[in-house]
Amino acid sequence: MAESVVTTVPGGWAVLAGILLCGLAFFAVALDAVLSARAQGSSGGWSAPLSRTVRLLRQRCRVTVAADTLLWRVGGAGMLVGAFLMIAVLPLGEWTLADLDVGVVWFNTVDVMVWALVWLVGWGANSAHGLVGGYRFLAHGLAYELPLMFALVAPAIAAGSLAVGDVAAAQDGVWFVVWMPVAFLVFLIGVTGFSVWGPFAPALAADITGGVLAELSGVDRLVFQAGRYLFLAAGAAFSVPLFLGGGAGPVLPGWAWVLVKTVAVLAVLVWLRRKVPLLRPDRFMEVGWVVLLPAAVVQDLVVSLVVVWKG
Repeated sequence: MAESVVTTVPGGWAVLAGILLCGLAFFAVALDAVLSARAQGSSGGWSAPLSRTVRLLRQRCRVTVAADTLLWRVGGAGMLVGAFLMIAVLPLGEWTLADLDVGVVWFNTVDVMVWALVWLVGWGANSAHGLVGGYRFLAHGLAYELPLMFALVAPAIAAGSLAVGDVAAAQDGVWFVVWMPVAFLVFLIGVTGFSVWGPFAPALAADITGGVLAELSGVDRLVFQAGRYLFLAAGAAFSVPLFLGGGAGPVLPGWAWVLVKTVAVLAVLVWLRRKVPLLRPDRFMEVGWVVLLPAAVVQDLVVSLVVVWKG
């Protein structure tokens, strides 16, 4: 395996990392708005992030009777914090904020934290609609999280390391997505899951009057929605060192290739939101346990056999 060459930068660079993540989230919101506008036969949409932000900032925050405001807002703010924690171990070319030996585990730990955050938002509002939405998300989480864990194991086995930089460096010849397509697909399903995105949006669905978003307004709603898009962007970015060769590529520097690949993955995830129907939690639990989990385990077995065969 190739040796990882990753330089840990000073903590001040976290500001730039945060700006880049926010820029990716802005792109996701704008692209989603553009696709929605085209589906309705109109044009525009690129200014949607700004207009939505201004509208929510001007909106007065409502609080329900006997709401647990602390838990409610910890859940919403935690979505923002979690996304930034996720990218702390992400190599941008040869630079990273924290070169942890267990970077893959760190990513998985933060994405599991989303379970509690979404549920707290639903619980804290003291609203039946919010609580039902929170429990719906937990049902989805039970079905996608274990397959996601096994999907993360595959690149770690191939690289012989849990450090994200080592995993990216191990893809010198062939990107892992080429011979780990199942793990890559399950990983992307997990990303959409912890972002409460696409087929995993019943927690926010109209049939329960908005779910966990039912009682959120103003800045509270803005923070939660921003956290969803930030998690989606962070998950797309993480797919690059795990499966798409990290900063590998011709002509452009490594950091530029990481951004280009991230934008490509993010655009696909946003586009697929209209192509994949919402999945009822009970239906997806069946798919997750009967299809995705065995497929991810078989993928890990294949990767392990290849690694042993190569010696």
